[in-house]
Amino acid sequence: MSLVSEATTPQKLTDEEIFAGHVDGKLSVETTAPLDSQRALSIAYTPGVAQVSRAIAADETLADRYTWTNRLVVVVSDGSAVLGLGDIGPRASLPVMEGKSALFKSFAGLNSIPLVLDTKDPDEIVETLIRLRPSFGAVNLEDISAPRCFEIEERVKEALDCPVMHDDQHGTAIVVLAALKGAVKVQGRDITSLRVVISGAGAAGVACANILLAAGIPDVTVLDSKGIVSAGRDGLNDVKTDLAARTNPAGREGGLIEALDGADVFLGVSAGTVPEEIIATMADNAIVFALSNPDPEIHPDIAHKHAAIVATGRSDFPNQINNVLAFPGVFRGALDAGARRITEGMKLAAAEAILSVVGDELAVDKIVPSPLDPRVAPAVAEAVAATAKAEGVTE
Repeated sequence: MSLVSEATTPQKLTDEEIFAGHVDGKLSVETTAPLDSQRALSIAYTPGVAQVSRAIAADETLADRYTWTNRLVVVVSDGSAVLGLGDIGPRASLPVMEGKSALFKSFAGLNSIPLVLDTKDPDEIVETLIRLRPSFGAVNLEDISAPRCFEIEERVKEALDCPVMHDDQHGTAIVVLAALKGAVKVQGRDITSLRVVISGAGAAGVACANILLAAGIPDVTVLDSKGIVSAGRDGLNDVKTDLAARTNPAGREGGLIEALDGADVFLGVSAGTVPEEIIATMADNAIVFALSNPDPEIHPDIAHKHAAIVATGRSDFPNQINNVLAFPGVFRGALDAGARRITEGMKLAAAEAILSVVGDELAVDKIVPSPLDPRVAPAVAEAVAATAKAEGVTE
């Protein structure tokens, strides 16, 4: 599928246009060869197909060659944390999952199907994927609420011998790291010198904190709806307790006012808002990533009064931080390499690859490439595959 290299400012969408684009869903199954003769039918189905089935029964590894499983990604959700809509259930989540599968095909050439589950029980979700394992080659977990999403991802990774990634966590984190690397490169700064504040301690916030720490940023502070996630705070769940032990090295307490005073970077991955007067207290040459959709934590025009570089999750402002820059290439690279899992090293390599595509075009209003840039997914896939092989996680 041909993709334009640059996004254009979108026109206002009408309800009629939106619903018309979803009639009968956004996916279909197409055959790879025409079934236009008796001979073709005999090869594709009976009696010819029995010969292939016998061969796979004798050697299960042949399924990778003679079925689509090793190139098939399942997009799995329970509908509990969909976009900014919240817990809307599996059926209402299906248009989103279909869209995700369409992106896999369009950007990475991977087959993908949505799989929405009518349960929120981690045991049932994990068990379902174990039972369905012969049908797919990789798992993209999607829109599962925190903190269950952390447990579910870890258990599915342990149970299955294939790439598994919760995109709300790691896709976001990869692109955020790429964008931050681009921002500091424009400014001529050392990323390890930054003081970063993350608003949001859900799936995306935790993953972003983890990847930024792994990238060498020592001073990361995370806030949830009750304020700074700190070691001395009561009522933290296990995930936040662990996060508190590894972040906020200065031991700050309080809320956004205390956290952002003198900070270099604000990263918003929550549905909250941040007042202009608090952004104004950040350090000189501040960087603001206000990623809440559709309404950023602070409007970009206001943020620009006090920040040198601003990014959002929206397509109608410069510097769109969008997961589509990461997940198609990450899964393509993992499957190309025959990787059994997606490692932290593969995620870091993906971030570097995204940044590399910008090249000489890097600027304050272009710290990451356009989500429609056709160079991105191949670059990410190549980097991820090479890292998987170097780390020895391939078959």
